[in-house]
Amino acid sequence: MESQLKDMRGDGPSVLEKDPGATIAGGVHDTYGEDAATVERIVTPWARTVASGVELLRDPRYNKGLGFTLAERDHHYLRGLLPPVHFSQELQEERILEDLRSYPDQLQKYVALMELQERNERLFYKVLIDHVEEMLPFVYTPTVGEACQKYGLIYRRPRGLYISLNEKGKILDVLRNWPEHNVHVIVVTDGERILGLGDLGIQGMGIPVGKLALYTALGGLRPSLCLPVVIDVGTNNKDLLNDRFYIGLKRERATGEEYDSLIDEFMSAVKQEYGERVLVQFEDFANQNAFRLLAKYSTTHLVFNDDIQGTAAVVLGGLIAAVNITGTKISDQTYLFAGAGEAGSGIAEIIAMHISKESNVELEEARKKIWMVDSKGLLESSRLGSLQEYKKRYAHEHESCPDFPAAVKQLKPTVLIGTTSKKGMFSKEILEEVASFTERPIVLALSNPTSKSECTAEEALKYTQGRALFASGSPFSPVEMNGKTFTPGQANNAYIFPGMGLGCIIAGAIRVQDEMFLEAARALAHQVSKEDSERGLIYPPFTHIRKISAHIAAAVAAKAYELGLATRIPRPTDLLSYAQSCMYSPLYRMYR
Repeated sequence: MESQLKDMRGDGPSVLEKDPGATIAGGVHDTYGEDAATVERIVTPWARTVASGVELLRDPRYNKGLGFTLAERDHHYLRGLLPPVHFSQELQEERILEDLRSYPDQLQKYVALMELQERNERLFYKVLIDHVEEMLPFVYTPTVGEACQKYGLIYRRPRGLYISLNEKGKILDVLRNWPEHNVHVIVVTDGERILGLGDLGIQGMGIPVGKLALYTALGGLRPSLCLPVVIDVGTNNKDLLNDRFYIGLKRERATGEEYDSLIDEFMSAVKQEYGERVLVQFEDFANQNAFRLLAKYSTTHLVFNDDIQGTAAVVLGGLIAAVNITGTKISDQTYLFAGAGEAGSGIAEIIAMHISKESNVELEEARKKIWMVDSKGLLESSRLGSLQEYKKRYAHEHESCPDFPAAVKQLKPTVLIGTTSKKGMFSKEILEEVASFTERPIVLALSNPTSKSECTAEEALKYTQGRALFASGSPFSPVEMNGKTFTPGQANNAYIFPGMGLGCIIAGAIRVQDEMFLEAARALAHQVSKEDSERGLIYPPFTHIRKISAHIAAAVAAKAYELGLATRIPRPTDLLSYAQSCMYSPLYRMYR
């Protein structure tokens, strides 16, 4: 037998003939000295530059699993490393779906999807794109909230960049550790206000990861162009500070100069490394920082805050579609907000901008149609001295109202908008009262996750006798009433930000201005069909989201060219076709 093996090997020595003393444990000679490594004696982590064999199977960008053909297995040293069967991508997709649907728990589905993304990127995006309505709640709200709360436990492989106070003075070097050098979109959070769940510190990374998965699936950006980032400046969450599995810095949050200098270094490094046209999307920063950072960097960077501007645009799009159903105008409504934080203020401002343009009145006059209630009551002129700047513009002349129910009675709103994260804020009494003011009340319970919604879809319809036009921040199941099925709309930012990002990229935009969000909102409303309106829907079905994103991208890009903010010259003749042609496809490629 040994002689036969020698003939097959040629002149090379047998493994049995090699010096057993060449390694610590005996066996084949260790070329790079890895087996002799100790704490004192270091080694270099050598790696191949071309993936093949097991390395190819472990690279999620190129791995196709059982999708590798027999010819590909021969060419890329995969024979024997996979079971002999070949599955088409479609069959693999069916297998994944059957597996996911067998899990009873939503968090298990989230983990399974993230693990799929880690091992087979294209299959992950194909599942997400083809079954977006089913998969979206697991990849993003509401499940991502629970995922962030338990991020330390479900953490497997790192995704994105973790920039902490330890990296101060070295952030440019950290960015250069990222393997992709052609980054077009960065989603960044400091984890201080994750959805309606509060300060989750570094565990807020689930938000940028989820948002960028949607940038690819819904907006068509290639995964390699996307970079999730969490900036860890500590946390004031005592439970996390006492959690032995918490993966972030165990210190109270940095504030003031310490905080600002780290953010400033990050923003400067981003521009230095990726250029003027890299889009930075702020996510889930606390109110005291969100407005300030947006104002500071919007004049120097291509940046927007999705909680302020993205939420505002998606709500305005829904309102335009809603008033089209009622046969009225945006300016005909009286708006009352429960909550006056960053989301509520952003929504109010874009509504006022639209009223100003629709009615040809000054912005100050348009704002008078909008009222807001915070934790201390109605925003009105007697409170001006104690209000934050972004609230003062909605503190109109009016007698004081101690709470939301009192404001409803006095102001008689036709539109309720909730951003409080307080379940039950839109009570039976409030909904019945608003239904007495108008034939078709518009009720937007926007707080996430579902458990924090101001009211449920069923409550909104039940207490308005089925007349309400309802949308929420997280999904609700269809409601049966009086022999009819009502399908609640979801005012999900995923309608806006993927198309917004794609529009900025195809135009080569260097700044984001409010007019671009107005165009995005109008483009969204235009995608609501007559059939959708007849069913009481104020948002188009998510099954059409890639088409919707392309239309939004074209509208945003056109506005960027009009405002002189676009750098991609010459301008494409047909921006819609160009946007569609730029969208990523998750179909497998053949390897030679």
